[in-house]
Amino acid sequence: MLDSVLINTPILASIAITLTTIATYQLSAKLQQKWQSIWLNPMLLTIILLVPLLLFLDITYQQYSQATYFLNLMLEPAIVALGFPLYQQLRQIKFHWREIMSILALGIIVVISVSFIMAMIFIKAPEIAIALALKSVTTPIGITLTEQLSGDSSITTFAILLAGLFGGLLGPAWLSFIGVNSAKAQGLAIGSASHAIGTAVLVRVSAEHGAYSSVALILSALLTALISPWLVPLLQQLFN
Repeated sequence: MLDSVLINTPILASIAITLTTIATYQLSAKLQQKWQSIWLNPMLLTIILLVPLLLFLDITYQQYSQATYFLNLMLEPAIVALGFPLYQQLRQIKFHWREIMSILALGIIVVISVSFIMAMIFIKAPEIAIALALKSVTTPIGITLTEQLSGDSSITTFAILLAGLFGGLLGPAWLSFIGVNSAKAQGLAIGSASHAIGTAVLVRVSAEHGAYSSVALILSALLTALISPWLVPLLQQLFN
């Protein structure tokens, strides 16, 4: 029944699905604001609430993606807006750019290597190991790199989502627990590990957190694109 509605009245269906998505997110945001719990992250709650609803109504991912096309377009300027804190802290970041590049490059090498080796030890599937090794970048870059390296891009998408959600939920609290209280260090750690989702969380903490998370998000994507094409084949040779 809903399929016929989507076909015959796509505009009405798109409006209904888009409004439902927005309302669910706003409700989740109000719940988090009221209860002040990291587990009431609006994005996480929206996914938890929407997926069963879409399954019940027999709406496929393709239909949902088409219906919320204009909502997706709004994400682009929203991502660009994350660069404003970066602009505010640009002078200070330029002063430390060598240290930042070195730390991020080392972190990327460690994360890719550990993720790949652990996946090969326990799962013994190269395509899954590649997918999990590339989980700490933005989705388009992660998917592209995974496909180029013959990995499973669907697993990459899922892993990137989990990395972003759990990094945004638990990352700041964990870093504070282990004594990492510097805004610069927290920003670089969350931005490099949890990309845009983690950065969106840190922007609410302070402009300095958001700035360093933004620069880590951008540079980590660039460095991963440069490092992974030669590092992943080297790691694969260890298990051949």
